[in-house]
Amino acid sequence: MSALARYFKMQNKTVLGYDRVATPLTDALEQEGIAITFNDNVDALPKEITEDKNVLVVYTPAITRENKILDYFFTRNFTVVKRAALLGQVSQNSFCLAVSGTHGKTTTSAILGHLLVASDMPVTVFLGGVSENYGSNFIYRGKDITVVEADEYDRSFLQLRPDVVCITSMDADHLDIYGDASELELAFRSFVALVDREEHILIKLGLDLPGKTVAIEKTADYEVQNLRVVDGIYRFDLKTPETIVEDITFNLPGRHNIVNAVMAFGMSRLAGAPIESLVTGLASFKGVDRRFTYKIRTASLVLIDDYAHHPTELAALHQAVAEMYPDDKSQIVFQPHLYSRTRDFGEAFAKSLSLFDEVVLLDIYPAREKPIPGITSDWLLDQIIATEKQLVSKENLADVMASSQSRVKLLVGAGDIGNEVGKIAKILGHEEA
Repeated sequence: MSALARYFKMQNKTVLGYDRVATPLTDALEQEGIAITFNDNVDALPKEITEDKNVLVVYTPAITRENKILDYFFTRNFTVVKRAALLGQVSQNSFCLAVSGTHGKTTTSAILGHLLVASDMPVTVFLGGVSENYGSNFIYRGKDITVVEADEYDRSFLQLRPDVVCITSMDADHLDIYGDASELELAFRSFVALVDREEHILIKLGLDLPGKTVAIEKTADYEVQNLRVVDGIYRFDLKTPETIVEDITFNLPGRHNIVNAVMAFGMSRLAGAPIESLVTGLASFKGVDRRFTYKIRTASLVLIDDYAHHPTELAALHQAVAEMYPDDKSQIVFQPHLYSRTRDFGEAFAKSLSLFDEVVLLDIYPAREKPIPGITSDWLLDQIIATEKQLVSKENLADVMASSQSRVKLLVGAGDIGNEVGKIAKILGHEEA
């Protein structure tokens, strides 16, 4: 949503927004001249907005009709569209590169956008997170090519008309919408069917979808070979359908991020980017805020901030930590996101969290949901088999983390745990000093 807000602000439109709470992102938008209210009250909006039927109202499924502002515009017959529909309209007259999958969309999209910028391509990029290379979730270098995240939630990605797509993963998720995994897979099939040419579909090896496959050290159309870690940085060779590219350098930890990088590489080639600039671009990619973001990295303490909120993402996060810090003890602080997701994947969450040496849980972040009886962080904690585990409040979190002997500490989740990161980093950094 904020990337779209920046896009229309760039076009000299008057842009206003609503959010539940202030965040560093809303602070940045306000500094850019986008007015934001945190009061769910129509009176908080200017009358020239609430009385002008030419106003376009854009919303996401995170905002329900119980929201007074949204309900006001609906009931008075304003033009109200979902974010995904607007994104489809914005991208429809360009060469659209759509990144989808239940995990990895933002990182892959950010890599892809960076590679196309590094290749001097005329691209507009809409991201679901802040690129550390550009300090924004919106990049504009021209309008011929568009990079978008194709969100599978409530089948939003079917609003797009992409020319090239990739599917990074297809694990069961959003079962509050789909009911079961087979319906989710059907939606992905409908999505890839939007693309006319099978060679313009890239999929992770093992997914039951048409397209060119991507894998690490397994036979695939895009195959990572000779993968190694040199001074904490990945190096590998890449076999593509057209050639072999040797000695690629990539900085993000985690093998899942290697797959993301190769997806972006392949999509960039299909958009016409030269190999030389793609190799340079992969080496210079810095990452995405809250995706394995280092907040402290010293000889005695590593503090990492990450957005993971699904069991598969937590397992991938552990793989990255174990590969980069094989001799160090790890502590994860996790804030479950959504009651329904916690209920649907409770056993899988417990299994992934139990990989870490210490587990600290915060209360479930409800987002758009109301509580489900019996589904709590205590319920999840009981299923975790880690020896050291506890449920804490945000007020006590800093003390709990400071008292831990683990060198590697992680703050993880898709809720408002991100608002705690700066404070925790300051406290732990002071402890280090």
